[in-house]
Amino acid sequence: MSKYDVEHSHGMYVVHDGPRQARPLLLIHGSGASSSTWSPVVPALADRHHVIRVDLPGCGQSPPAPSYDVPAQAGQVAALLDELGLRHVAVVGHSSGGYVATALAEQRPDLVGSLALISSGPSPDALLRQPLLLRILLAPPFGPLLWSRRSDALIRRGISATAARPVDVPDDVVADVRGTTYRAMRTVLRRNTAYITERSVPERLATLGVPVLVIFGTADPRWEPSSAHQYDVVPNARVELLPGVGHLPMFEEPKTTGELLLGFATTAAASPPMIPEA
Repeated sequence: MSKYDVEHSHGMYVVHDGPRQARPLLLIHGSGASSSTWSPVVPALADRHHVIRVDLPGCGQSPPAPSYDVPAQAGQVAALLDELGLRHVAVVGHSSGGYVATALAEQRPDLVGSLALISSGPSPDALLRQPLLLRILLAPPFGPLLWSRRSDALIRRGISATAARPVDVPDDVVADVRGTTYRAMRTVLRRNTAYITERSVPERLATLGVPVLVIFGTADPRWEPSSAHQYDVVPNARVELLPGVGHLPMFEEPKTTGELLLGFATTAAASPPMIPEA
């Protein structure tokens, strides 16, 4: 693997890994996270793909944006892919990054060759009562007071609260999470909820005709694990459940996650496009 390029483009921090002439694979992180959360799976993916990672607006090393609406974020990602001259990209989204990936496919089907969603809650009714530490950090009255005073240890505890297994959270992930403001985080969460309330992710995907892989941990503490089967309504969607894994398969089970993504991207690239029913 060779990390060869870091840039800022269309209001986003962008990292490129692997050979540029290889098939493109775009990785989109979840709420308040950053491109660094993909680090455990990037080496395997970049052996075969031109891997593009972004920090969405207001997250990691990207500046704030006028709008955190999911379609607006997807529009910025589309502008980046247009600038790079890429089409039919394998797009992977973790958690709410799956919503941005879905909105990208809705807006620009020419840009998306396949979609893989990891721990992406399908609809509001699948949301579980969140871990106590996250509820404290993300809601008044304590959230606004604690957010800017978070220690590295507290940030690590907050990230690990969504895992079902012990995970090693690297320093760069902690630093990137620190870069997200409380206001941006709260706004992003509200916009994400609005997107899946308006129409569930499976409903959106069912009309697109794009190959879909869904990866879900059976011990996800954020979303009801059985809700992964809401995606069964998507034609030819494949649902993979990871036993004993929580919300962070990239950290909890990086080898299996990487293998699933590689296998799916290869299979989807070799398959003819599906024609959605009218």
